[in-house]
Amino acid sequence: MKLMRNQIRPYPWGSRTALADLLGEPSPAPTPQAELWIGAHPSASSVLGEDPDQSLAKVITLDPVGTVGPNAQAAFGARLPFLLKVLAADEPLSLQAHPCTEHARSGFAREEAAGIPLSAPDRNYRDGSHKPELICALTDFHAMCGFRDPTSTLRLLAELSVPEIDEYVAVLYHQPDAEGLRALFEALVSLPPEALTPLLDAVVSACTVRASTGSPFAAEYRTAQHLADRYPADAGVLVSLLLNRITLHPGQALFLPAGNLHAYLSGVGVEITANSDNVLRGGLTSKHVDVTVLMAVVDFTPGDVPILTGSPTWAGEVTYPTQVLEFQLSQMDLDGQVRDITHPGPQVLLTVDGYITATDNTGQAITLVRGQTLWIPSADRDVRITGIGRVFRATDGMAA
Repeated sequence: MKLMRNQIRPYPWGSRTALADLLGEPSPAPTPQAELWIGAHPSASSVLGEDPDQSLAKVITLDPVGTVGPNAQAAFGARLPFLLKVLAADEPLSLQAHPCTEHARSGFAREEAAGIPLSAPDRNYRDGSHKPELICALTDFHAMCGFRDPTSTLRLLAELSVPEIDEYVAVLYHQPDAEGLRALFEALVSLPPEALTPLLDAVVSACTVRASTGSPFAAEYRTAQHLADRYPADAGVLVSLLLNRITLHPGQALFLPAGNLHAYLSGVGVEITANSDNVLRGGLTSKHVDVTVLMAVVDFTPGDVPILTGSPTWAGEVTYPTQVLEFQLSQMDLDGQVRDITHPGPQVLLTVDGYITATDNTGQAITLVRGQTLWIPSADRDVRITGIGRVFRATDGMAA
């Protein structure tokens, strides 16, 4: 077991206070802090202890069985299969989807064969892995996620009374299903500037009016307003009106499988993903958007997105099940009792409140306070924790 030192990603949409407060550092920070990466991703690996040469990625490469365990090593190779993050959003993230394994492998191989540098701005696939993800709220967390039922979307758009959008919505009116949503989405994201600008102006003006009238879609209209302020010429503003608008309360979670079109809007949460950086953007960004590649990945199946509250595994612990082999996330509230958390694979602990003490079979004991993280390799057995506080536990999702 060793304490971890983790890297912060300073994306412009990040918070100047949330991560600084969590880590006990000066707040507000001088620049936005968006994501705390906790794991062994090649571009931002955590470091174990105080030795800068002891990157977690390097340690795993040198002893994959002892670090991630024989099962994870056989399934995923000499790498940590998950990446844990604390995400702090003061502004909306891009509209995006993540590929399934088949698309990731073929897309990565195609771009490698074409000689497109990994750092190229028009690169779509950064690796050959899928990227399912789960986000658990630490504060109220706002998101758009998956396509709303078309019948409801048609009511939302009709309430705006914008004649300029009628010709595009007609396809959904005549085909209120996944194929109708596909056709409408493709039409909106493919609009040339001379058609997009007047349509956006008309829709956003109508959203401004309807947002203050007690409409059941007021939150969706306000979201479109806010997005238009930040991205005034972006078709993603129109697409936002097709998606489920969701608010998570602390402890609630969303699971985002391959193909789910989504955008996080604001809030702080603990996120766990497969150890991949594959993001296919669809709007609300100045970065590369490849409509053809995106259309092949997005799942247009409409419907509500389940909000996960977690399944109790023992008193004080809830697990957020996903059926994903790369990861499993649980949240534990400790009350001074001793808990055995031995697991045959790798583990990472993140303390978000209070303190915990972890002890292994050698008698080594390490105490973590708020904001600290602990790496527990597969080889460490009889691991017990105690304390008074709240901790997130990340493991692989493979059965023992």
